[in-house]
Amino acid sequence: MENLKTSPAYPLWHPFTPQVGTMAPLPVVSGKGARLYLNDGREIIDAISSWWVSIHGHSHPAFAEALFKQANTLEQVIFAGFSHKPALDLVTKLLPLLGDSYKKAFFSDNGSTAIEVALKMALQYFWNKGETERTKVIALTGSYHGDTFGAMSVAEPSAFTAPYKALLFDVDYLDIPYCTDIHLPLNEADYACIKVFQDLIHQNHAAFIFEPFIQGASGMQMYKVALLEQLVAIAQKAGILCIADEVMTGFSRTGKLFAIHHLVSKPDIVCLSKALTGGILPMGLTICNLPIWEAYNTSDLYKTFFHGHSFTANPLACACANTSLDLLLSADYCHYLADIEESNNEFKFLIEQKGYPVITRACGPILAFELLQGSPTSYVHEARHILYAEFLKRNVLLRPLGNVVYILPPYTITKPDLNLVYKAIEEVFDLLFKPSI
Repeated sequence: MENLKTSPAYPLWHPFTPQVGTMAPLPVVSGKGARLYLNDGREIIDAISSWWVSIHGHSHPAFAEALFKQANTLEQVIFAGFSHKPALDLVTKLLPLLGDSYKKAFFSDNGSTAIEVALKMALQYFWNKGETERTKVIALTGSYHGDTFGAMSVAEPSAFTAPYKALLFDVDYLDIPYCTDIHLPLNEADYACIKVFQDLIHQNHAAFIFEPFIQGASGMQMYKVALLEQLVAIAQKAGILCIADEVMTGFSRTGKLFAIHHLVSKPDIVCLSKALTGGILPMGLTICNLPIWEAYNTSDLYKTFFHGHSFTANPLACACANTSLDLLLSADYCHYLADIEESNNEFKFLIEQKGYPVITRACGPILAFELLQGSPTSYVHEARHILYAEFLKRNVLLRPLGNVVYILPPYTITKPDLNLVYKAIEEVFDLLFKPSI
């Protein structure tokens, strides 16, 4: 493979990448564990699980075996009017893990489509019940839910959504106070937020959507479990359906298997993707409780949920998801996650002791550093260009969210590789913050 160049002659258009003034894409020829191997012999440590999906690392042999076996049995079948064992096995295992209240699972293709399904499912739930005035959605400031139109509508307006503003549906936003530890008790700012939420709610609200406790794309911003507990309880008391976007937080990202396990008041709908298949193939799941499904349980054709994708519940993707779940539930993974969390906390303490101008946040295997330098925190902060390039010079893939550097590694990353990631961060912070002599 030749070195890749960004030019009119280069045929690939890469996501979230300006077409001018950015580095040429790096040509990857293989991956193994937490490492990516380039065509020039370089080895890059993937410290962000390739956009938060590859929780088991790259080229895990269990997935190759599962794919080979499934491909020789059934590779694809229309899911309207047909079913298959890999899909049924997955849902049968997964629903009890989420909680007793979750009874139905709807397949789609990725995280953004899982959100689209959830929004449509919630809105049509009220339409089917004759409550046609319930059409509004409440979302959180700082939120990001994907790049399709419904998902963009319920995200905070940003550079991502600005060109489409006139085409997005109207949403009510709740401004939430951030914190550095999701388990802290409520304070005055949190109680003020709860009061605003109570005043915001009215009878035409259908759904309240949120990323539980950690807003990934906004810079791994965190808010309190106790705050979300109150908000969900208030919304549900008002008859509003609560949608948990666990596309990033699901599968052990918050210290529990799912972020909703921190809550007593369970959301009505949960969206899953990213780590669902271990990063092998794209797939989304939208999971709901029985009362939502009951609104569709009728012979009235016009109350059918008219939504679907060609690759809904693709057997190959389901085989990968089953394999990923089996690996994640194995005894080894408790130790992997505990080791990463312990190492992250030690490194967090070191960075705090060195006095860099950063705010540190940690939760489960996630460790984030918000750099307090230059313009206000945002995805388009100028620091992202310097940081990304400097980390790659050190053979570490850390793709900063603006001025927020975060670690979210494969759970199977070795301690030596994790130490190399820490060393790269410390070196880059020294470069940025230590005065030259």
